[in-house]
Amino acid sequence: IKIMKAAIITIGDELLIGQTIDTNSAWMGAELSKAGFDVYRITSIHDRREDIIYTLNEAAGKTDVVLITGGLGPTSDDITKQTLCEFFNTRLVLNTEVLKMIETMMKQRNFTMNENNRRQAEVPESCRVLKNATGTAPGMWFEQDGTIYISMPGVPHEMMYLMTELVLPELNKRFTSQIIIHRNIMTYGTFESKLAEILIGFEADLPENIKLAYLPASGVIKLRLTGTGSQHKSLEKMITDQVNKLYKIIPEFIYGENEESLEMVIGRLLKANNKTVCTAESCTGGEIAHMITGVSGSSDYYKGSVVAYANSVKTQLLGVHEDRIKKYGAVSEEVVRDLALAARKLLNTDFAVATSGIAGPNGGTETKPVGTLWMAVASEKGIVSETRVFGNDRINNIKRFSLAALNLLRKQIINF
Repeated sequence: IKIMKAAIITIGDELLIGQTIDTNSAWMGAELSKAGFDVYRITSIHDRREDIIYTLNEAAGKTDVVLITGGLGPTSDDITKQTLCEFFNTRLVLNTEVLKMIETMMKQRNFTMNENNRRQAEVPESCRVLKNATGTAPGMWFEQDGTIYISMPGVPHEMMYLMTELVLPELNKRFTSQIIIHRNIMTYGTFESKLAEILIGFEADLPENIKLAYLPASGVIKLRLTGTGSQHKSLEKMITDQVNKLYKIIPEFIYGENEESLEMVIGRLLKANNKTVCTAESCTGGEIAHMITGVSGSSDYYKGSVVAYANSVKTQLLGVHEDRIKKYGAVSEEVVRDLALAARKLLNTDFAVATSGIAGPNGGTETKPVGTLWMAVASEKGIVSETRVFGNDRINNIKRFSLAALNLLRKQIINF
C-alpha cells in the first residue's frame, strides 16, 4: 500500500506573532489522518511572496497533497493568489460564476459591492475553482508534477466547509490510501519515564504496523496506539488486542480511553452507582469543583463545594478545631481528613474529597516544601488520605493537585 503524504501550510503574520491561534492546522491534520494520509509537515509562514514560494518549492515532489489556508481576503495584504499565479506560471482571470455568488452574498447581507470584493472573483487561470457558499473567497485546486495543491480561505468555518463538502470527498475518490486508526489509552498515577520502562517489553512486541506514542500533560499520560493497514476490521482487531494487553500490564494506571478526562470518568461512575459527591478545597481554590461541573449532567451527582481557603472558614464553616490546625498545621493529614468528613456531613453526600497544600511559589518549609499536597476522600466506608509532592509552579501545582485528588476519588468509587 502506498502511504499518501500530505503537508499543511498556513499563511498569516497574525499566526506567527500569537494574535491568532492556528486551529486550522489541527482540524485539517485530524481530518487528513482519518482519510488515511500521513501529515508529515505543518508550516506557518508570513504573508510574504518569497516565503510562500519557498515553502511551496519545499513541498513540491515530496508530497501528494498540499493544503494551504490564508491570504485570500479582499485587502492589499492578501497576496496568496498573486503568488500562486507566479508559482504555477499563470495569470488572474475574472470568474463570472464566482462574481455572481459574491454579488448575491453581498446583497443578502445588505452590503455595498466594491472593487475589493470584485477582485475576489479573480482566480488563477490554471486552477479549478472550489465554490465557497460560506464566504466571498473561493478555494482553488491546482495540480503540478504529481502533487495536488489546494488553497482555501483562512476563516475556519469557510475552510471547514470547503474541506468537508469538496476537498475530502474528491481526495477520497482519487486516492486508495492506507487506513490509519488511532486509539488513546488515558493513564494517571505515574511519570512518563517510569511508564516507558514498564512498557519496554510491550513496545518491543508490537506488530510493525502499530506504533506507540507517549503524550503527557499535567500528570495525565495519553498512550496513543496508531495502526496502519489496508483492512479496517483486521486492523481494529490488532489494535484492540494491544489495548487488552495494556489493561493487563498497567491496570492501576489506566482510567479511560480516547479523550476521556478523570472528571468525566468520575461522573460516569457516580451516575452508574447512583452516588453523590461534594468537595472541600483549600489549596485548589475551587478547581476540582470547576472540573467536575465542566461535565454536562454533573448536577445529577455533584452537590457543591466549600472553598475553605482561610483557616477561619475551616473552623467556622466546617467545624475543624483550631487546636488541630495549631498542632498539625493546615497542610496536614489530620486537617485534610477533618475537612473531608465535615464536608460530607454538611452537604450530605456519599463521597467528599478534600485538599490542603502549598501551591507556591512561597509558603514552603523544610518539612513541607512548595508542591506538598494532602488529600482525603470520605465515604460511609471510612476515610482514606494520601500525600504528594509536586513542583514549584503555582498554576501547574493547582492543576496537578486537582488531578491527584480526583484520581483518589475515582479509586474509592471503584472500590466502594
